[in-house]
Amino acid sequence: MNIDYNIGKHIKFVSGATYMDVYTMNNGVKVNQILTEKFSGTWSFTYQLFKQKISIDYTGNLYSPMRLPVLNDLDPRKKYSPWWSVQNIQIAFTKIKSIKIYGGVKNILNWTPNRNNPFIIARSNDPFDKEVQYDSNGQVMATSNNPYALSFDPNYVYGPNQGRRLFIGFSYLLR
Repeated sequence: MNIDYNIGKHIKFVSGATYMDVYTMNNGVKVNQILTEKFSGTWSFTYQLFKQKISIDYTGNLYSPMRLPVLNDLDPRKKYSPWWSVQNIQIAFTKIKSIKIYGGVKNILNWTPNRNNPFIIARSNDPFDKEVQYDSNGQVMATSNNPYALSFDPNYVYGPNQGRRLFIGFSYLLR
């Protein structure tokens, strides 16, 4: 679903939403696919000032919880993500038609997936699993230096890995 709405020449609002129900059936049990949110939404709000010489853009994305790839029952990372959003704002100034100067803030809320999680990458200190011990069935065992019985795993990535950032720039349009 998408909505595109203009108010006069100065205000433009665009919003969209997607609903997905992605799953597999295992013995009659519905299992949601990992790293797939059921709902996502986007929006963009643009306000033009002074005969369109200055524009303010506010954009964002919103994601519903998704199942995350934890390795076992001892893994302390959350099994589902929270609702999360990345929001940005940009102000642009165009004095001459072909030159634009802009600046703003990306990820205003400073949100990253490591919030309320002890770590994101399992065993990042041992990427080749040299200190991981296995049982006779090939399963990782819990040890004093590996209390959660984990092996190296970078798959627990579902959101931005950079927090709030400022930016400035300019663009030149060639004709």
